[in-house]
Amino acid sequence: MHASVGDRLLIHGRIVGQQDRTAEVIEILGENGGPPYRVRFEDGHETLMSPGPDTVVRPFAADDE
Repeated sequence: MHASVGDRLLIHGRIVGQQDRTAEVIEILGENGGPPYRVRFEDGHETLMSPGPDTVVRPFAADDE
């Protein structure tokens, strides 16, 4: 997995009824854009993440803002 600051991580729900979540990458802590990442969720919560196979990187696009 490779991400850049500003990219969004789409984390798919893993159980029935669990909503997908989106987090913004605010810091890259791994080498060459790899995990772990410091992310900020839509509710403002920040955490370190090493995304699993249920996560998709959505590249940052200035047009989305």
